[in-house]
Amino acid sequence: MTSQFESIAHLGERLRAYRIGKNLTPEKVAQQAGISRAAIYRYESGQPIRVDVLGKIADLLQVSLESLLGVGVEYCSSALAFFERMRQLEETTEQLSVLFGPISYLLTTDDYDQVLADVLAESIPLDVDDREQSLLEIEKILKILKARKKSYRERKPHIISLISAAELEFFCRTGFVGCNNPQGVNLQDRIKTAKREVLNIIDLLREQPMGVQIGVLVDSAPGASFQIFKQARHSEVAVSPYKLGSFANVRIGVATISSAPESIRLHNDLTRQLWERSLKGENAVRYLRDAIDL
Repeated sequence: MTSQFESIAHLGERLRAYRIGKNLTPEKVAQQAGISRAAIYRYESGQPIRVDVLGKIADLLQVSLESLLGVGVEYCSSALAFFERMRQLEETTEQLSVLFGPISYLLTTDDYDQVLADVLAESIPLDVDDREQSLLEIEKILKILKARKKSYRERKPHIISLISAAELEFFCRTGFVGCNNPQGVNLQDRIKTAKREVLNIIDLLREQPMGVQIGVLVDSAPGASFQIFKQARHSEVAVSPYKLGSFANVRIGVATISSAPESIRLHNDLTRQLWERSLKGENAVRYLRDAIDL
């Protein structure tokens, strides 16, 4: 059961995430909502907020009061807001269950980050009107992603990562690219980058570091990515259309975050079923080495 103080703190986190997703500064929100900048900082830090003020901010951010209050389901039409919410949730999570292809970002190497910046830029079509704005958002997304990885490595919450073998094969066949035939890119280098990440997963499968469990799925896997955040008294599940692998997508889609008991139960059951069917340890290593030319 979430306490009243925790609920207020989570409201502040959501305010910050949705504000970031709209590319608005605290000053801009304060000005348009008719309140002080100091008030915005107080609200985002978890101090109480009046209902009428919350309504004004919700209208400004174009988000429902239900989403801001965490009642039912949060809807994120911005990858920037979604990854910020993931960062916030991971800061207090004790266990993560992840199906995000091709590999959970938290388990990727630092080399992955270096190429990811180019891949996300490549994923933005050259002829779209909002390309410049999208590129600016990518810089913010990368900063949030790196903060997530840093926090994960420092806190070391338990992680159960489910990985689709078919996605890994595709990843290594096409290379780590943002679109078909990206201009000025050496595809062989990108294929090598993808294979280095698979080799890193193989190392983790062999070493089985404490708190890291990896299962490789060799049959059907869900089409949607999801991550369950488990805490001592509270759990949430995020379902995402956004992708950080080959043919990445950080522009289009609506992600959801829910603490509804039914959603948590169904995704926990799904994770359990997939985990039981997955290959682990040396069995997974042998399968990947046979399936992928490493």
